[in-house]
Amino acid sequence: AGSFMLVNTSGKFAGQKAHLLMPHLKENDTHCIDFHYYVSSKSGSSPGTLNIYVKVNDGPIGNPVWNTSITATWNRAELAISTFWPNFYQVVFEVVTSGHPGYVAIDEVKVLGHPCTKTPHFLRLRSVEVNAGQFATFQCTANGGTDSGDRLWLQGIYVRDAPLKDIKVFSARRFVALFSVVNATKRDAGNYRCMIRTEGGVGVSNYAELIVKEPPVPIAPPQLSSVGATYLWIQLNANSINGDGPIIQREVEYRTSSGSSYDIQTVDSTSYKIGHLDPDTEYEISVLLTRPGEGGTGSPGPALKTRTKCADPMRGPRKLEVVEIKSRQITICWEPFGYNVTRCHRYNLTVHYRYQAGGQEQVREEVSWDTESSHPQHTITNLSPYTNVSIKLVLMNPEGRKESQELVVQTDEDVPSAVPLESIQGSTFEEKIFLQWREPAQTYGVITLYEITYKAVSSFDPEIDLSNQSGRVSKLGNETHYLFFGLYPGTTYSFTIRASTAKGFGPPITNQFTTKISAPSMPPYELETPLNQTDSTVTVLLKPAQSRGAPVSVYQIVVEEERPRRTKKTTEILKCYPVPIHFQNASLLNSQYYFAAEFPANGLQAAQPFTIGDNKTYSGFWNTPLLPHKSYSIYFQAASRANGETKIDCVRVATKGAATRKPDPEPEKQTDHTVKIAGVIAGILLFVIIFLGVVLVMKKRKLAKKRKETLSSTRQEMTVMVNSMDKSYTEQGTNCDEAFSFMDTHNLNGRSVSSPSSFTMKTNTLSTTVPNSYYPDETHTMVSDTSSLVQSHTYKKRDPVDVPYQTGQLHPAIRVADLLQHITQMKCAEGYGFKEEYE
Repeated sequence: AGSFMLVNTSGKFAGQKAHLLMPHLKENDTHCIDFHYYVSSKSGSSPGTLNIYVKVNDGPIGNPVWNTSITATWNRAELAISTFWPNFYQVVFEVVTSGHPGYVAIDEVKVLGHPCTKTPHFLRLRSVEVNAGQFATFQCTANGGTDSGDRLWLQGIYVRDAPLKDIKVFSARRFVALFSVVNATKRDAGNYRCMIRTEGGVGVSNYAELIVKEPPVPIAPPQLSSVGATYLWIQLNANSINGDGPIIQREVEYRTSSGSSYDIQTVDSTSYKIGHLDPDTEYEISVLLTRPGEGGTGSPGPALKTRTKCADPMRGPRKLEVVEIKSRQITICWEPFGYNVTRCHRYNLTVHYRYQAGGQEQVREEVSWDTESSHPQHTITNLSPYTNVSIKLVLMNPEGRKESQELVVQTDEDVPSAVPLESIQGSTFEEKIFLQWREPAQTYGVITLYEITYKAVSSFDPEIDLSNQSGRVSKLGNETHYLFFGLYPGTTYSFTIRASTAKGFGPPITNQFTTKISAPSMPPYELETPLNQTDSTVTVLLKPAQSRGAPVSVYQIVVEEERPRRTKKTTEILKCYPVPIHFQNASLLNSQYYFAAEFPANGLQAAQPFTIGDNKTYSGFWNTPLLPHKSYSIYFQAASRANGETKIDCVRVATKGAATRKPDPEPEKQTDHTVKIAGVIAGILLFVIIFLGVVLVMKKRKLAKKRKETLSSTRQEMTVMVNSMDKSYTEQGTNCDEAFSFMDTHNLNGRSVSSPSSFTMKTNTLSTTVPNSYYPDETHTMVSDTSSLVQSHTYKKRDPVDVPYQTGQLHPAIRVADLLQHITQMKCAEGYGFKEEYE
């Protein structure tokens, strides 16, 4: 009786295992293991799988050598195992459940001392040695017969199985099976055994080893000894290797890195010279080692990458020509060349060029990268327009250089640079601007044209329409100035200038200038007829003025006394009144006019009546009643202020004649009628002189008494001022301009102010840049100043200006302190002396 095992798979999960281990067998002769087996299930499904393993020398169990999954009855099988002493083996029976109920049984396991009857026995299998990458062939020789239904394979442990390559049958009792391990590698090395599965069982050979040898490969690359343009000396450096020996042959393999050439040469020494190489070419040099056996030549060792030296270029570039000329660049071309000319892959083609700029020679060079093209070109940029440029090409490599012939080319014209901003100057007038400029710093050719575009951008007068104030002017290249006329006063204009050559316009440059403001335009007062008139008042209709370049800032009412004129007549113009004079100062300054009223522009939005002489105060000015016995001209003037300028226009709105009845003496001006020094004139009646002297003395006493009672405070203040003027006037001299300048620096209260700027007369207007202090409000005392008048382009006639002295009347005596001032005033009046004073 032999060993047995029964496995009930009912209630077992799939994958559970049951084992039956036979004892170790150390057989020295041919033998056969015989057993019976049974695998069955009532459901017809397989209850599990029966596997048989053969483990040699307690080594790895390996893969099953035989298995079955279902039988309906008991069956017999045999194992022909060809493992003999001193090796031993163990047979392991294994049942793996499938999860279905049933039974798996083994019975009568016996070791028989004779060969198996239905299964061949293999002879001893020998080990095989091959070089890596070769085919390893195993010959499995067996005693016994085989037919086409048998399955033959080469089984390995932890390696791939090899299929049957060929089978040779020598007789009914002998055949040879051939198995090949293809492209054997170190991973394929290991133990293999021959397997045959027949209908009656399985035959198993002994394990044989597959030995895979690695061909030798140098560990290090060869070493470079010396380099030339066409040769390389190397040391093989092949003593240290990877792989297996022995070394039976050494070879040097070299190739260009581009792969264009390859060669291999057998070497019989440790150093070697490789000759006939190309200049400046990179080579990869490796050493090959060979061991015995087919495929014994190893892979090339690590490569030495090195490059031969460059050789001197054969020649310089040829056929240097100009392709295109522009104002700031030149494009050139040349004959293409290759490695046969450069004799070096590492070369530079440099464009050398020089030109004159700013009186100095500029030398530049640029590297051309377009050297591999079939039509090489290079563009030199950033040149100065209209300039001669000398160009040549230089071919250089580390071993030398060659130059081309030199080429001289002139660049084309270009658009000019911008007109210098600081050169744009503008002389401004009310309706004109005279603009001048300089040519651009860089003309880049011949300036043919200047284009000036102008446009009004803003105005001091917000009501003005600037939409039509723009235009364009062209000037020839030799003209650098232009007068713009028909402009609006008080308007800022933007002028954009650009210069042009034959290539077009350069960049524009913009500057702004502002025209001077014009005096407001006064409405017409043709009849000069007042609305109402009494002995001491005149009522007129005031109309708003039209602004011209700047809004109207203030309106003023000026009253001018009409005095008898000298016999000598002169052409006179209508002047306005830039210097405000209070009524209180008019007598002191011997002024014919005074300001009766002043009010802001918003106080006169529409025509409205106004009464001169209503004895009220307007912005600090006393509108004193008019004297009935005097004749007056009433002027209405408007002033505009902007950008540091003040422009005034005035118009006479009414006149008042003297009354036939002489009124009482004027208290405020009595001191002005002191008698001037009587000229000694032969033929004047002494009686008349004495009579007039008596009358005047009596009148003076009467008026002095009355003034002391009513205006004592005012008299004291004026007396102090007169005394101060007398002293200052004596120190300054008798020059007419100095006298008026002296009076300009004083007012009634003795305050000092800045003198006004000059004034410009236009039509019936007077322009000035009078400081604000000349137009006082209620809290300031008005300054009495005078200023020079400068005549402008157009005028409007006005009544002749009175001389500042009364004529045809008797005059009271003059104080000694006032004598010098009186004489100076007469000198300032053209040709007016003592004779005219008493005519």
